[in-house]
Amino acid sequence: MKPQAFDYARPASLDEAVALLTDAGDDARILAGGQSLMAVLNLRLAQPSVLIDISRVPDLNYVRPSGGKLAIGAAATQGSVEWRATLATEVPLLAQAFPHISHFQIRNRGTVCGSLAHADPSAELPLALLALGGEVVLRSRRGQRTVAAADFFQGMLMTARAPDELLVEARYPLAQPGVRYAFDEFSGRHGDFAMCAVAAVVGPDSIRLAVGGVSDRPTVRTWGRIAGDDLASAINDFAWELGAKDDHHASAKFRRQLVRHLGRAAIEKALS
Repeated sequence: MKPQAFDYARPASLDEAVALLTDAGDDARILAGGQSLMAVLNLRLAQPSVLIDISRVPDLNYVRPSGGKLAIGAAATQGSVEWRATLATEVPLLAQAFPHISHFQIRNRGTVCGSLAHADPSAELPLALLALGGEVVLRSRRGQRTVAAADFFQGMLMTARAPDELLVEARYPLAQPGVRYAFDEFSGRHGDFAMCAVAAVVGPDSIRLAVGGVSDRPTVRTWGRIAGDDLASAINDFAWELGAKDDHHASAKFRRQLVRHLGRAAIEKALS
């Protein structure tokens, strides 16, 4: 199937993109990398009247440390972040997560902010942003606001972004001294959607575990430096709290077991 007919606009600046989005409102969709959007359009799950292509807006194509975070513009591809020479020391959790994302051809074109805006509950980039306590920047004619990852993801393919707002930047906190990170996931084949993905952030006084692919959005829990049976019990409680459901990919029971196994393994990997 092919998309319904639409108008195509390619703004040259951020202000022009915001103006186009404001004028079109609910009838517009933003195109950056298009790796998620084009599938949605081809299936006619979305039928916009206007497609606003921001992929060549120079104001939005950057990756740079700023204020203790790695700031990633809306036009920056996943590949431009993944192949950054300093990524493993800047945001090690991202460096571990990228190889799990689909295939390198997709990452070469897809954008980080596009994945966040799409808000697939099994996607790796939203999970990493939540685990690190990151944030996104939204801009409209009304102004600019910053939204924490915990408040941005609101359900299956649902976010806090208003129809006239453009997600202009993602901010992933830089690595902190004494904090260690681990990422892992389980899927049917490499590149498939994760049946369960986990991100662990272990600090001197806390253990933080985020899980994706089980609930309708990535979810996180934070505990003290517990271990042994206490840690196993906490992860088990978290697995049940996620409310996993049976589907054609996996049973709820299997997903809960994945949370227990992958979660414990990721925390131990970070501790080691």
